[in-house]
Amino acid sequence: MKLIVSALAAGLCLAGAASPAFAKGGAKADRFDGNWSVEVITEGGACDRAYRYGVIIQNGQARYAGAGDFTVSGRVQSSGAVRATISRGDAAAQVVGRLTAEGGGNGTWTTSGSTSCKGRWNAERRG
Repeated sequence: MKLIVSALAAGLCLAGAASPAFAKGGAKADRFDGNWSVEVITEGGACDRAYRYGVIIQNGQARYAGAGDFTVSGRVQSSGAVRATISRGDAAAQVVGRLTAEGGGNGTWTTSGSTSCKGRWNAERRG
């Protein structure tokens, strides 16, 4: 389960930006483009306490700034609403929350699989 929590930090809130959607008024979902720092905090379960990782959003596509063998699917709505799933093997994490065009974001996550954990995440744009 440690790996899935690591994956949360890798793709968590920003993973969903992989589907560039258009916002009202013609603004694009790629307004979230840039470097982000994501902090993942475990509040329940046997997962590691906290992680912080870099995520890069470019042209509305999100990618982990490091290496990892996990799958990320989901999207950021033009409103900034986030829904994503991060999985590896039989473990998965459901992620919900919101990003802001001002460069912040937060939400919650829960895992399923062999170990059950839950927590919250915070993100801030770094460039």
